[in-house]
Amino acid sequence: MPADPAKINPDTTEVSSWHTQHPAYLFPTMIHNVYFWLKPGLSPEQISTFETELMHLLEIDYLEHGFAGKPAKTEERPVTDHSFAYSLLLHFKSMQDHEFYQKDCPKHKRFVDTCKPFFDRVIVYDTSPLH
Repeated sequence: MPADPAKINPDTTEVSSWHTQHPAYLFPTMIHNVYFWLKPGLSPEQISTFETELMHLLEIDYLEHGFAGKPAKTEERPVTDHSFAYSLLLHFKSMQDHEFYQKDCPKHKRFVDTCKPFFDRVIVYDTSPLH
């Protein structure tokens, strides 16, 4: 099992040597980060529906990993943004899996169809590994 990247000293070249010593297949090909701002005045039932549907996305069997959450209660700093209501992070094993998710995934389609009326704003940041 690879070393925990969180324990690697960023002040050394250890990060790059760790990364080059472990095959690329150990890392997800793409990470899909989504931030949601919900419309003000949603009922508790609408918020519950949103949360339930969001959690169903984590059940997708072709994900490497998934995480859904709310802004962490970290201190206010100029570089932090706590303005979003919810976030979703999905690690896809391949770009093809992400393409399927966007175009053909029944759970994603149900989420969008059910929850889009609740969205005030949505921002997506898709990222791939450096190497």
